[in-house]
Amino acid sequence: MTTKTFVMYPSLGVGHLNPMVELAKHLRRRGLGVVVAVIDPPNNDAVSADAMARLAAANPSIMFRLLPAPASPDVGAHPIKRSHDTLKLANPVLREFLRSLPAVDALLLDMFCVDALDVAAELAIPAYFFFPSQASALAVFLHLPYHYPNLPSFSEMSKAALLRFPGMPPIRTIDMPAMLRGKESEATKVRLYQFKRMTEAKGVLVNSFDWLQPKALKALAAGVCVPDKPTPRVYCIGPLVNAGKKAEIGGERHACLAWLDAQPRRSVVFLCFGSQGAFPAAQLKEIARGLESSGHRFLWVVRIPPEEQTTSPELDLERLLPAGFLERTKDRGMVVKNWVPQAEVVQHEAVGAFVTHCGWNSTLEAIMSVLPMICWPLYAEQAMNKVIMVEEMKIAVSLDGYEEGGLVKAEEVEAKVRLVMETEEGRKLREKLVETRDMALDAITEGGSSEMAFDMFMRDLEESSLENGVRS
Repeated sequence: MTTKTFVMYPSLGVGHLNPMVELAKHLRRRGLGVVVAVIDPPNNDAVSADAMARLAAANPSIMFRLLPAPASPDVGAHPIKRSHDTLKLANPVLREFLRSLPAVDALLLDMFCVDALDVAAELAIPAYFFFPSQASALAVFLHLPYHYPNLPSFSEMSKAALLRFPGMPPIRTIDMPAMLRGKESEATKVRLYQFKRMTEAKGVLVNSFDWLQPKALKALAAGVCVPDKPTPRVYCIGPLVNAGKKAEIGGERHACLAWLDAQPRRSVVFLCFGSQGAFPAAQLKEIARGLESSGHRFLWVVRIPPEEQTTSPELDLERLLPAGFLERTKDRGMVVKNWVPQAEVVQHEAVGAFVTHCGWNSTLEAIMSVLPMICWPLYAEQAMNKVIMVEEMKIAVSLDGYEEGGLVKAEEVEAKVRLVMETEEGRKLREKLVETRDMALDAITEGGSSEMAFDMFMRDLEESSLENGVRS
C-alpha cells in the first residue's frame, strides 16, 4: 500500500503552528507523509518566521512550505477579520499548491481555516479539522452559532452570569473569549461563521483523550451541540505534546536549564505565558513582589510590556522590576527575557509549580510532567480552559483579579504560590495529576483510546477516499 500524504494547513501565528507540528510528528511516527503549508502574508511577524525556522530545523522529516498570500485589504478592520480575509484570499495559492503535489490523501485544517473547505471540495480531497484545544471548548464553539442568537450580548450580561452549554460546566460570561463578548461585533460574526462551517468537515481530530473529558465527548457524540445536522465524528488522539528534546540554541543548552540543575527537586515556580504573554509594567512589579514575598525559588519569563513594544525594543529588567529585586533574589530566582525551551523546563525535576496562561498545549505539557498549575488566562479560549482545569479536572487553582486585564495583586501571587507549594491542597493537586498523567499514557499506548481513535480515523479516511476517488 502506498504511503498516504497529509497536507496540514495552520492558521496565522505561532500558537496555531506549534500544535500542528506536534500532529505532524505523530503522523510521521506512523510512517505517513506530511507537508505543512504555512501562509506567509506580507505583514507576517518576525516571531512567526523565527518559530517556523526553528521548527523546520528541529523536524527535518517534515516538509514545510511557505505559501505567499496577499494581506487583507481592509486595514482598518478588527485583527480577527483581517486574519480571516487573509486566509480566504490564500485559497488560490493553496489550490495551486495542492494541485502541484503528486498525491494528497487528506487536508488537515486549523479550526480557523474554514474557507479552505471550498478548495478541498473542488479538488475532491477529504478535509478534517485539527482542534488543538480541549473537547469542552469544541462543544461550546460548535453550539454557539445556534445558541447565541437567542441571548443578549455577553457584554450586556452580568459578568458573573452563568452560561450553560452542552459538555461544559456552567461558565461565567467574563470567562468566555473576549472576541465573542459583543454579539454584533465584527470579530464575533467571523468566529460564529467559522464555528458553523467546521461542521462541514469529515471529522475533527482533538488534542485530548477520552478519560479526561467524558462529559464533553458524550455531548458531541449525542449530537446535541449541532441541532440541525450531523456532528462530524470526533477523534480524541492526544495528548500530542512536545517531548522537550530539542532545546539547544546554536548547539548549546539554554542557560535556564543549567540553573535548574542546581536547584532542589520540585522547589521552583515556573512562570511563562505563551508567545503573546506580555504584561504592563505595573503588573510585572506586582508579580515580582509576590514572588519575593513567597520565599520560593522561581524561573520567570518576561516580555516587553505592551505599552512599550513600539518604543523600547530592548527589555530593561532593572527598570521594569522593583528596585533591587534582581539583586535580592539572585540566589533563588532567575528572570529570563522573552523565551525559554518550555517543554524541557516543565519536565525538569526542579520545577514544582507552573503559573500559566492556560494555553492547552502548555496544560498538556504540565499534565505529562505532573506539574500543578496556577491559572492566569490571558486571551482566546484560555479562561474556558481554566474553568475545566479547576472545576472538572481538579489539576489547577486560579488567580483572582485577572479578568478584563485587571491587576493581580502581589498578595494574591504570593498566596497561590504558597498554596500550591506548601499546603495539603497542593499535595492533592499532585495526586490528581499523577492519575491524569497515568491515564494519558494509557491512552497513547498500543490499544489505548487515543491509538484506537487514530486507527478509526485512518479507516474512515480510507472509506471516504474510496467513495470520493481522491485525486492522485
